[in-house]
Parts: sequence; structure tokens; C-alpha cells
Amino acid sequence: MAVKINGFVVPEDLMNLLSSMASNWGDVINKNILKVVHLNGAMTNKVYRISWPTTREDDNRTVLVRIYGEGVDLFFNRDEEIWTFECISKHGQGPRLLGRFPEGRVEEFIHAKTLSADDLRDPETSALIAAKLREFHNLDIPGSRNVFLWDRMRNWLNEAKNLCSSQQANEFRIDTLEEEIDILEKELSRDCQEVGFCHNDLQYGNIMIDEETRSITIIDYEYASYNPVAYDLANHFCEMAANYHTETPHVLNYSLYPGLEERLRFARIYLSSSGNQPCDTEVEQLVNDAEKYALANHLFWGLWGMISSYVSNIEFDYMEYARQRFQQYWLRKPKLLGTSKVSTNGY
Repeated sequence: MAVKINGFVVPEDLMNLLSSMASNWGDVINKNILKVVHLNGAMTNKVYRISWPTTREDDNRTVLVRIYGEGVDLFFNRDEEIWTFECISKHGQGPRLLGRFPEGRVEEFIHAKTLSADDLRDPETSALIAAKLREFHNLDIPGSRNVFLWDRMRNWLNEAKNLCSSQQANEFRIDTLEEEIDILEKELSRDCQEVGFCHNDLQYGNIMIDEETRSITIIDYEYASYNPVAYDLANHFCEMAANYHTETPHVLNYSLYPGLEERLRFARIYLSSSGNQPCDTEVEQLVNDAEKYALANHLFWGLWGMISSYVSNIEFDYMEYARQRFQQYWLRKPKLLGTSKVSTNGY
């Protein structure tokens, strides 16, 4: 039967899994010695740190438990996500999968610091992220190398149409978005664009750093797929406008969007981390592409916010988040699709 610890109802299947894992490690656990801490900031799942004492004095065993959010099957296939998780783990990236139960899974707990919103703006940390992102994009994950972005957005648009009210459909111009997706795909797709295995959700909470070794770990691969690498850079730049650990975590501040110099520096480090020094034209082209892919990013997360507002039980104002994303799309589209030059003004 389920037990409640520190406000968290531990499902019976999870308790059995933890007991089995502990036994394999030579530990003995029960509900009275488990310590459970809810980790804030996750908006797709609920995440907990669970620990218990081992047989060694002053030593604790710690795992991360992910409880799947309501309605996430509308966004991605969970079995495919688990498969991706395991593939990435085999490449030595991220945590190991320790076990699964019907409501979620247990992962290796990474003993490192999760980044904050401010950390993304630190030049040294940003450089480490850029190099790690290049490494991530070069992962050889089996499967189709076709760009997944456009079909995913069209699928999400259909879900949003089925869920939203007529008032919201009018406010967010739902009936026009299919055409907007078509326009973006035509305008942004290029035969010579680089496609890699993208994370697609590179917010600060999905990046960890070992403060001793300064090594970066990218976690949480629910939305990972092959996409243009410029889209992933766009996603990361857009996430600099967010801080999910405030009293209003849904509010975005686009005055914090990185300026041109910051974007160019990130792109140069990203491209040079493989060992080849890029020319200025290559760096500028990547930044320019990323700026335009920010439009796709706004539609992507705008649709995600709309759907989540109906299906998620996580406390977050998804609809207001979606509203801000769509507003940015319509605000930036005339400038970004009307010029071929790098924007110097940012947001």
C-alpha cells in the first residue's frame, strides 16, 4: 500500500522497487527512514530526491524519482523517451536509469549543482554549456535524422484545437497557426543547415555542473530529437528570459534575452569546441539562424503551454506562459523574417 512521507504519497510499486534496489545494494530500508525532498522547477513531471542510510556510518544512498506528469502522452511517447534516455546513458551522458514503475522511474542522482537562471549569464559557465551542447548534438543516437520539429508542432496544434475554448482560439489566432508553421518551415529550412541530436528544452534546470571538476551534465530528455542545431541554440537563448524559481515562475522577461555580443560568443565557442576555428561568417550565420528559429521556439512552447493548461496538475500558470510566447512570436516575426542580417537589438 502507498505511504505518505513529507507530503509525498509514495506509490506501493515505487516502495517495492526501492526496497528491491536497496536489497541489491546491501541496504535495508523502510518508510520510517526514507527522506523525501521535492525538487522545484520541473514543469512536465514531479521530481523528488529520496535518500536513506546505508550500513556504513554517516553514509546515505540517494536516488532521483520522477513521477510522470498528467497528460504528457500528448507531447511525446514515453517508451521512446525511455529508449532515448538509455541510449544517451550508454554514451556516458547524463544519469543512469535504475528502475521503472507504472507512475514513473528511478534515476541515478547526480551529485552536482543544478544551474540557476543567473548562472546562464556567467561567461565561464556559458562557455562550458556551449561546448557541452556541441558534444550533445554530435551524439550518434539511432533513428531517423529527419527534422522532427515541424511535424511535432502540427500534432500539438491539433491537440490544442481540440482542447481550447473558442475565446482562446480567437485570442491565440489558432486558425492561423498551421499556415504560420508552414511559413516557418519554408523560410527556415535550408539544405545546408546542420541537423543534430537536439535537447530541445535547454533551460537552466536541465543543466548541472560539478563545482569541483567544472564538468557540465545535461539532463531530462523528454523532448529530445533530431532537429536543426540552430533551433537548440534558439531555445537556450529564449530560456534566458525565464526564472522558474520566483513567486511568478510563468512570467518571462525578454529584456534578459542575450544581446548580440553574447550570442556571437556562445556560437563561436560552440563551433570551435570541436577543434576547428570557425570564420566570422559561420558564426554570424549560426546566430542569424538561431534568431529566426526563436520564432519556431515561441510557437512550440506556446502550444505546449496551451495544452498543459488543460492536462497538467502541476502548479504553474501555463496559459499565461503560452500567451507571452505567442505575443513574442507576433512581435518578432516582422523583424526576423523581414531581414537576412543578424539582429543587433535582440529583444
